[in-house]
Amino acid sequence: MNLLSRMPAWVGHHVAAARVVIVLTLLVGLAYPLGMTAIARIPGLRHSAEGSQLTGADGKDAGSELIGQSFLDRKGDPLPYYFQPRPSNAGTGYDATASAAGNLGPESTVDVLGPDGKQSLLTQVCVRGKAVGELEHVDGSRPYCTADGVGAVLGVFRDGGTTGRATRVVSLDQACPAKPFVPSYEGVTVECAKPGADYGKAVVTPVRGSAPAHPVVPPDAVTASASGLDPAISTAYARLQTPRVARARGMSEAAVRALIARYTTGRGLGFLGEPAVNVVQLNAALDRTHHMTTKGA
Repeated sequence: MNLLSRMPAWVGHHVAAARVVIVLTLLVGLAYPLGMTAIARIPGLRHSAEGSQLTGADGKDAGSELIGQSFLDRKGDPLPYYFQPRPSNAGTGYDATASAAGNLGPESTVDVLGPDGKQSLLTQVCVRGKAVGELEHVDGSRPYCTADGVGAVLGVFRDGGTTGRATRVVSLDQACPAKPFVPSYEGVTVECAKPGADYGKAVVTPVRGSAPAHPVVPPDAVTASASGLDPAISTAYARLQTPRVARARGMSEAAVRALIARYTTGRGLGFLGEPAVNVVQLNAALDRTHHMTTKGA
């Protein structure tokens, strides 16, 4: 008769449980991690396993190829000699610990005005489109946006509630004393919006305006990715920025386009999505090839 058979049943149960804990600890807590680490060191996998680290022009770690970065000066303005990424809602921008989307949909067209206000998705798109247009010296206008870069949205009060004759019209995203983007609507003078006023009974009416059906500034330049960490932009946005970057770095546009092509990936599996340009890799390559020019910019 062995020792366990002479022990009380409850003691045997505890000993068996302890054995299971020891075996699982060795297997899951030691053998498995060591095995995965060994596999991750295999040539071809090591780079990805270490976070796809990117080496800068100075030979130091410059972030990850898989996470976007902001290329701004101390004032928060875009650095002209860098390609700019798409907007980010992750923390203050590309914060991997705060990956998130804006969680605003197509119905988000009316701003909350005032000191504690909040921009609608429409106004965010309008602001970004105007800013990109000014940076790249192109037409940044977009449908349903005012010339001053907010949502072109009217609040129309009607004598029948949601139908009938218009009795009052307010430009909901233009806070007073702004001049409304249209002087009148259905014969009624348009007012600027007063912060804190209740316009809940107005019929929200977006106005398309005269912007082209296909804006010069591409969609990814004015909208954030779902994760807020996407390092890629469309080839259209890269082409739009090419003249600026070439001028700022003293390069030919052909040389810049060659680098863009080098860091452009095709469609996933040959048919999913669209070709994309990795901005982080592209900017690092520009620093390596034209580092001294960048310093003097």
